[in-house]
Amino acid sequence: MKTSSFIIAAPTSNSGKTTVTLGLLRLLKNKGYTTQPFKSGPDYIDPKFHKIACGKTGINLDLFMMREEHLKSTYHELANKVDISCIEGVMGLFDGARKSEGSTAELAKKLDVPIIFVVDAKSVAYSVAPLLYGFKNFDPDLNIAGVIFNRVNTKSHYKFLEEACDDVGIKALGHVPFIEECKIPSRHLGLSIDNLSKYDQMIGKMADQMNETIAIDQLLSITQKEKTILEIEEEMSNSDFKISVAQDEGFNFSYYQNIDALKQLGTVKFFSPIHDQELPDSDLVYFPGGYPECYTQELSSNTNMRDSIKNYAENGGQIIAECGGMMYLGKSMIDQKGNEWSMVGVFPFTSSMKKMKLTLGYRKIDMHDFTIKGHEFHYSKVHDDENVETIGTVWSAREQEVPTKIYQHNTVLASYIHFYFGEVGDLQQLLHHLQNNHVSSVKR
Repeated sequence: MKTSSFIIAAPTSNSGKTTVTLGLLRLLKNKGYTTQPFKSGPDYIDPKFHKIACGKTGINLDLFMMREEHLKSTYHELANKVDISCIEGVMGLFDGARKSEGSTAELAKKLDVPIIFVVDAKSVAYSVAPLLYGFKNFDPDLNIAGVIFNRVNTKSHYKFLEEACDDVGIKALGHVPFIEECKIPSRHLGLSIDNLSKYDQMIGKMADQMNETIAIDQLLSITQKEKTILEIEEEMSNSDFKISVAQDEGFNFSYYQNIDALKQLGTVKFFSPIHDQELPDSDLVYFPGGYPECYTQELSSNTNMRDSIKNYAENGGQIIAECGGMMYLGKSMIDQKGNEWSMVGVFPFTSSMKKMKLTLGYRKIDMHDFTIKGHEFHYSKVHDDENVETIGTVWSAREQEVPTKIYQHNTVLASYIHFYFGEVGDLQQLLHHLQNNHVSSVKR
């Protein structure tokens, strides 16, 4: 059985990948197709836009954090359930952590999917030909199946671009005009998830426009391929092992694969640190990142929940907390205005949003008994953590040691790093470490 699969890529960031991806997802939905979106890299925001566009959250595919076979099985298992698979790439086509390692180009080759190239043509006409020629021929193993030109407002302009495609040997699949009210905002920490729904109408308008100017049937035809048949392993889960996952306005940055791994380990229940009054009965609690800095007053005022979590932690409860989750487990949080809000107090440090400075990058964490990978992206900073026990050594994608800390208190593990434990084996190793090594934590 055949399906259409493709990856949206571009020469550079800010070429219009997200705009085109969202418009295509909505257009395909309007035409009655079932589509599974994916996102290259560790992004949490674009997958939420994907859900607004087509009803399905984008699934992260990351060559640094995921083993190749795990990445392929994740992709094919979900792709086999739908008519169309659409992957939104990241940055420029060949931009990776080290040259093109982990780039959109490498992902396209690993999954053997064709590329739909998005080019911002606002200030270029026939001169796009050598650009396309270069990208087409730089890596002959890539299949750039077609091009969509962004910010093209006239037929005469598009004609030059079509001619360039003809001479280079790449199919021109249409163009998207610049529409002021259809601009996608910059995706960064601090963008309220509550407000994302307001872009539904904008995405609809973009889809209507693309229906007029994009050769959608041709796009689907040139990206058809046979579905990959997988051997499905039977999942084993201990229903008596109770796992609670924080999920609300403040905590919503979690990888699909992480949650799936938790479900394979036990029974998962979601709870809200903002709205619920106490922690559910739990054998493990997972606090993913999110926007707790946007809800400091609500989190601070919910003293019943704070007390419940601290009591759980002080009595041997297992917790994994990442970024915003780590900030919530600290003594307090300082917002951008300088107001300090009391938090759970499992750790004695304070996190602050004042004097914001971006820290980001892939991370590899070497514990003394195993290695786990993740990604760091935050603007806040931790203060008063000098006497907090830390474990492990943290490295960048380029194997340079970085000062990011992994805090541990009893069986509570917390860090700015968003851990990737999408394979059950990685999660089991992490829990084994918590259960057996909390006494031997060392101070840096």
